[in-house]
Amino acid sequence: MARGDVPQDSYHLVGISFFILGLGTLLPWNFFITAIPYFQGRLAGANSTAETLGTNHTGPADAFNFNNWVTLLSQLPLLLFTLLNSFLYQCIPETVRILGSLLVILLLFTLTAALVKVDVSPGPFFSITMASVWFINSFCAVLQGSLFGQLGTMPSTYSTLFLSGQGLAGIFAALAMLMSMASGVDAQTSALGYFITPCVGILMSIVCYLSLPHLEFARYYLAKEPSKAQGQELETKAELLHSDEKDGIPNSPLTLDLDSEKEPELEPEEPQQPGKPSVFVVFRKIWLTALCLVLVFTVTLSVFPAITAMVTSSTSPGKWSQFFNPVCCFLLFNVMDWLGRSLTSYFLWPDEDSRLLPLLVCLRVLFVPLFMLCHVPKRSRLPILFPQDAYFITFMLLFAVSNGYLMSLTMCLAPRSGGWWGRAGGKGSGPACKGGPTLLLASPALAVSKSRWRHPVRSGLNC
Repeated sequence: MARGDVPQDSYHLVGISFFILGLGTLLPWNFFITAIPYFQGRLAGANSTAETLGTNHTGPADAFNFNNWVTLLSQLPLLLFTLLNSFLYQCIPETVRILGSLLVILLLFTLTAALVKVDVSPGPFFSITMASVWFINSFCAVLQGSLFGQLGTMPSTYSTLFLSGQGLAGIFAALAMLMSMASGVDAQTSALGYFITPCVGILMSIVCYLSLPHLEFARYYLAKEPSKAQGQELETKAELLHSDEKDGIPNSPLTLDLDSEKEPELEPEEPQQPGKPSVFVVFRKIWLTALCLVLVFTVTLSVFPAITAMVTSSTSPGKWSQFFNPVCCFLLFNVMDWLGRSLTSYFLWPDEDSRLLPLLVCLRVLFVPLFMLCHVPKRSRLPILFPQDAYFITFMLLFAVSNGYLMSLTMCLAPRSGGWWGRAGGKGSGPACKGGPTLLLASPALAVSKSRWRHPVRSGLNC
């Protein structure tokens, strides 16, 4: 099909579908961490959710260390199964991986919702919940990696939409928690409605995925084989070579018109074949920005939500103290994180060669003791140096904005440092960084494992 015959995305249905799929991939993680007070209340021995939705259990009742376990058992399977997905794609069809993962996640979330109405003792409830967290995040890793593989054949705008949906998942979960708390119904029904919400989101994701083969625009791109994409790959290489001269990142790999007389100049300088680049060459070029990205996520996941979810309001019990943590921890973090990511649409500072970038990243380590010294009641080893709510809100604002901006910035700068394959690796970094900081060490390997990743993207971060 000639370039002029490329179908159009009628009514932006394909874009909306990938946006909803992005939202669905991170709903499980966000709904679990936002509902930490509910789980802590159940583990404290409550027979109902009457006092769990707005109350933090940070004292002796939190004997299960739920915050720490849910973070560990979420990030570890994401690491393992993202790596495993590099091999699964060779032997398991893409449709089976995506649709099967969505169905298993839906089934496990239905089980979580059903447990709201079942009286289970704390021990078995903890075991069932942790098993659900492990398997849900395992299938989420397979789902994300498989969807990014499909996005490799699409224009870069659709990767942006997918990651935008992922970015809104946290805001969606926080708003769902607030609405369930403010609904006025009994707490058990409120919790049931809260956990049914992601089930609806996953169902919508399944419908969107099943609709893609029926949309001409999606069929045109998703049916492409690597051998049929040579023309598009040639355009991509030409654009990247042109952009390297300007030291910039192209907006879209599909907007360049090639001059046939210049085609011989498009041969890669390295003797390697396009499908088998050297991972070590790429990583040697981007190691500093990759390390910065690792440190950003290490600091963030070390305190959010394990520590920040334990902070309570210092005011007297009331409506504000009940809504304090859902609003000031989860909603505020996700909104400010989104704002920080959006800032890279307007400027990229500092650049990849500046020493300020690793300095700013390292300075975020200060947030760890700052949050630990906030108002966390019923503890004896650490003093409370920042008891007022304003301290925690200020720290959270800076923490979230810096997380979003520095994560977005490093995701934008790494492709600049790594040349063409570094830019292709930017797409692989998307699911990697969602899975935890250690995954970023493997992002170049994940990037080159799929020959379908043929064009650069802006990592969904408006670079």
